[in-house]
Formats: sequence, C-alpha cells, structure tokens
Amino acid sequence: MSMINYASREINCKLVYYGPGLGGKTTNLEHVYGKVSPQARGKMISLATETERTLFFDFLPVDLGTIRGFKTRFHLYTVPGQVYYNASRKLILKGVDGIVFVADSQLERMEANIESMQNLYDNMAEYGYDLTKIPFVVQYNKRDLPNASALKDLQAALNPGWAIEDPAKQKVTPDPNFSGEFLVQQLPTGEWIERAIALEAVAVQGDGVFETLKAVSKLVLKTLG
Repeated sequence: MSMINYASREINCKLVYYGPGLGGKTTNLEHVYGKVSPQARGKMISLATETERTLFFDFLPVDLGTIRGFKTRFHLYTVPGQVYYNASRKLILKGVDGIVFVADSQLERMEANIESMQNLYDNMAEYGYDLTKIPFVVQYNKRDLPNASALKDLQAALNPGWAIEDPAKQKVTPDPNFSGEFLVQQLPTGEWIERAIALEAVAVQGDGVFETLKAVSKLVLKTLG
C-alpha cells in the first residue's frame, strides 16, 4: 500500500490499469504521460513482451494539494492483457492502492472483459485484498465504435454491484455519471448493493482519460486522509 518518503515529504501511491489485451490500458497511460508537465513526471518505463508492453511512470500532480504536509506522487502501471502473463499481472498488483479496470466496449470483447475481471478478483484475493474495499473505478473504453455494447449490458456483466451489510452505508446514492443509475441502491429482493464508479471513454482521443484518473485518485486520497 502507499509508501511515505519522509525525506522528500511525499506519499507514494500505486495505481494499476487492468483489463483485457488491446482494451486501451496503454493508450490511457500514454495520454496521461503526454499531458503531464515534464517537470512533474518521471521517465516512462516499458517492459516489452512478444505481444504486449507493461508500462509504468510516476508523476506529482500539482492540483491535489497536500495531506498532512505531504505531497502525493502517483505511480501508474499497466498489466499485460494476455492471460498467459498472469505471473506478471500478480506481481504488478502487489502493494496496489487503486485500480482502474479498462473494459473494451466492443460486443465481441465481452467474454474477454469478463474473464479479465474474474482474473482481477482472483489475483487480488490471493494477496488478501478485497476489491470491494479499495479504490476501484471501471472505464468503458471505445464508446465511439459502432459495435459498442450498451452501457446497461456492460454494467450488468462487469459492475453488477456487491452486497452492503453495514446499515450506515445503506443509503440510495445516484450515479453522477449515468442518468437514472445508482451507485448504491436497494434491490427488489431487499438486498442493498454498491457499484464501482464507472465512466465512458474514447482513450485514443483522450476522452474520459483524465476523468477516470481523477476519479480513482480522489478515492485513493480519501483512504489516506
């Protein structure tokens, strides 16, 4: 989890972009890297495999302020999309503070999305992490394509919600990103559920990229405060 560097007065937080191969994880990171001031970012490191790259870099956002006198430095990572690189995926998840799941909206990629989401839950569980209790945001990428799945289908398959047992959290909460949807709601069965924040994106154009980063960053900062 987050590391404190007392010498530089920085809190280091690790954000991991997860999801199926060619879904847009790398595109997200490259867009952020290209827009962040060179003075505020470190070098982008690329570890290449035969079919996919793992990227990571760190940056110090200037508009997030300080926490107890410490600045926050975010380290952004992507994981390889292919299943046979699962050992690498697991390694990258170690010590994670926040996760962005980048889903490929194309109809024919639904199965790959579901498989990758299940893999994320499994790998987190192996570390003893509960995905429902750490900062977690879902990005539906490639929304501009003609074969994009309906949002309600993506939500049902990838972000159906998890049960809330704590009465203090059982409060109807509208979803600010999707009209008529809820982040917290009571089902007709009486069960209360909570969904992860989800956003739409067209990462190749930069649409939704910083909104996604901001959403997960805010959740991470809340855990630190």
